[in-house]
Amino acid sequence: MADLRLHLASRNAKKLAELERILADHLPGIEIVGLDDVPAYAEPVEDAPTFEGNARLKAQAGVAATGLATIADDSGLCVAALNGMPGVLSARWSGQPKSDERNNRLLLDQLDDVPDERRDAYFVCAIVCLTPDGQELLVEGRMDGRVIREVRGDGGFGYDVLFEADDLPGRTTAELTREEKDAIPHRGRALRAPAPQLAVALR
Repeated sequence: MADLRLHLASRNAKKLAELERILADHLPGIEIVGLDDVPAYAEPVEDAPTFEGNARLKAQAGVAATGLATIADDSGLCVAALNGMPGVLSARWSGQPKSDERNNRLLLDQLDDVPDERRDAYFVCAIVCLTPDGQELLVEGRMDGRVIREVRGDGGFGYDVLFEADDLPGRTTAELTREEKDAIPHRGRALRAPAPQLAVALR
């Protein structure tokens, strides 16, 4: 498999590093390339109503443009007290250009008067892997937890600085070690699940 390449349809450096690290454990020797490593192509508007739909749009565009098997994800935070928002709008909740800082400030403002016992939330991640011959793998991961009242940590991205996972309470996911985060996050769980099928599909 050393000569195989897999395209990850992302240019978020932290997300790309996380996905590369997890995939490398299951697909040793594969070369993983991100959006900045391939010729530029028109990225689709993420206007699907579901995480799965947006991930599929990005995977289809990646395969069409590069000819490589492409893996794409769409993930976000769903807050019970906000009727599941920001959901599929998570990355662009506070408008363009995308800003984690503004998104986190908006989330804190929206939950300002919500008591601690009603701040339940979960991260969800849908991952689609599409091969040039049309094979598709789809899997979804979920991480339950709660939204805290202040930003803490610098080891994550997005809403990680405000989210405590039920599996490891007391610290935000931005305060976890790399090993701890790989063990529980929605992306990690979602990526590990199809790794054996992905290896077969790419042979």
